[in-house]
Amino acid sequence: MVNLAHWLRALLAGLTTSVWLLVAGFGLVFGAAYYLLELPLSYYAGYVLPHRFHLSTQTVMGWIGDQVKGTLLAAVLGGALLEAIYAVLRATPDGWWLWAGGLMLLVNIALTQLAPVLIFPLFFKFVPLGQEHAELADRLMRLAERADAHVRGVFKFDMSRRTKAANAAVVGLGNTRRIILGDTLLQEFTPDEIETVLAHELGHHVHRDIPLGIAVESVVTLGGLWLASQGLRWSVAVLRFAGPADVAALPVLALVMGAYALVTMPLGNAFSRWRERRADEYALHSTNKAAAYAAALTRLANQNLSEAEPEPWVEFLLYSHPALGKRIAMAQKATGQDPVR
Repeated sequence: MVNLAHWLRALLAGLTTSVWLLVAGFGLVFGAAYYLLELPLSYYAGYVLPHRFHLSTQTVMGWIGDQVKGTLLAAVLGGALLEAIYAVLRATPDGWWLWAGGLMLLVNIALTQLAPVLIFPLFFKFVPLGQEHAELADRLMRLAERADAHVRGVFKFDMSRRTKAANAAVVGLGNTRRIILGDTLLQEFTPDEIETVLAHELGHHVHRDIPLGIAVESVVTLGGLWLASQGLRWSVAVLRFAGPADVAALPVLALVMGAYALVTMPLGNAFSRWRERRADEYALHSTNKAAAYAAALTRLANQNLSEAEPEPWVEFLLYSHPALGKRIAMAQKATGQDPVR
């Protein structure tokens, strides 16, 4: 692998003297190789399995189209970020990780704000709720006002073109914040159930979970970048790379960051489960519709084919939300009835 990285760097250096094009070329080859290795698993998990369990409504051409759009988007955004990181590496080989951490924080904030208007519409069609759902839209807007969440409106999007699953969210920051509802949610859930689901999402706004999550993620990422800087120093000494900014050491950078993300994932999931539990509590207290929330969670579990009672170790390692069985039991308890297991 090390010899291959040196060979690829030398090959690209023979084609261009621009460090920017060298980084772009190496990143393109490295990213394409990773994508091709992952593609069979992506196809099986993203297309074969959902169809086997009758959850997906997407055609194979639709799946391929999403892959193409997602890959191009990742190439543009990821390529720009990679160029910026290597520019910082060349400018400050010792303290690059601090600058890169700050840069990634700004990118995270920008994407959170711009995603609803620039990225999501690449994959879904968003339209305001029509007259048919005018009463529901008014109800959700009033719910947002009580949560002091300034949203630009309530929109539905065409989840049904891809899946039978249902979802809803409050997305964006500032003047891009909006409520979005999957059309599958509108078709299958009652207005009270939808209200409680949205109350959960608004609970994240009330508890400042988006800025808090960005801050926590930035601190965690900074730790990974520091470890990556140590890994690059080691690679220079042991693997004979020219320096930390040598693009041939990109696999080392990716390997350290990937391993770090894997190790810290359970901690990140534990933090997320805590915040999700608080959002559940907000939904119950703000709507006083515990029975509707229990019914909505049960319907989500059934419609999305979610495992309600995973093994404790699976929940600890992999779940960003509390197990649905626990969430349903909490909502049922709030109704004054014994939870149904």
